[in-house]
Amino acid sequence: MIETTGEDRRFPHALTEVSRVEFDYGDEGEGVAFMPYAAFGSAEETTDWLRAWTANHELDGGAYRVFGEDGSGGVAAIWCVRPGRPLVGQPVVFMGSEGEVGVVAGDLSDFLWVLADGFGPREAALYSEREARPDAALAEIAERHATTPRRSAREIVAQAQAEFATFEEDLDELCR
Repeated sequence: MIETTGEDRRFPHALTEVSRVEFDYGDEGEGVAFMPYAAFGSAEETTDWLRAWTANHELDGGAYRVFGEDGSGGVAAIWCVRPGRPLVGQPVVFMGSEGEVGVVAGDLSDFLWVLADGFGPREAALYSEREARPDAALAEIAERHATTPRRSAREIVAQAQAEFATFEEDLDELCR
């Protein structure tokens, strides 16, 4: 069962800073396909997107705070699954336009380190074994805002995916 942290839709300052960074998808498609937002998508937009994505028109998107997308229409979101914890303490997930999904980080702090290591949400969720491409601007943001120690994206993603090992199955259930 998915629980939310209420109607907390205040955009974390760290994500505001991330939204000002231009991500480069160049490098023959080996860059980062991420377009961060400057605010969360509205609750209505999130619900509409989730209903269309799952084909389940009974759902509401209250457990997700969408804060960016990749070039194909997949989204990055904070998944409000830990009761009583603030948004920054919730996991970050990716839900792709073709049904691909993955947990990216266990919380916003670790997500900042994933970005600093040169991975966007899509790359971290689906291609965490690729070579790191550290980004100095994103590392500076992580150094200012992260409350967890710096680790590699691979370590962060592996830990988060182990903790939320049923994320994909849980979403599959929503599609029925």
